[in-house]
Amino acid sequence: MTEGAQITPVDTQARYEVFHTDCPAREMVDHVTSKWGTWVLIALGSDNLRFYELRDRIRGISEKMLAQTLRALVQDGLVWREVEPTTPPRVTYGLTEFGQDVGEPLADLLGRITRRMPPG
Repeated sequence: MTEGAQITPVDTQARYEVFHTDCPAREMVDHVTSKWGTWVLIALGSDNLRFYELRDRIRGISEKMLAQTLRALVQDGLVWREVEPTTPPRVTYGLTEFGQDVGEPLADLLGRITRRMPPG
């Protein structure tokens, strides 16, 4: 009898065909790497924020684009949305565990870029 951890073989086959235009993973990558998707994930990486706090943090984004971006990221399971039944409703957004996993390398990339930029 053997003791210790059991080793489960990992399926090395690609789960998605990301280079095909109809791949669902490709659509999610498009949402994450869109102009505003990246900024939303980075901004939510440090705090849960209300809609207007998020809009104020990400300079240059319109309310329409923020709403569309948040809707896509919530649908993808990267961002959660909580509505408190107040008047007006208080809506807060934050990263899911999946969103944190995806957002961390984006924040790291931003850090690497800004560290290499000349002083300005």
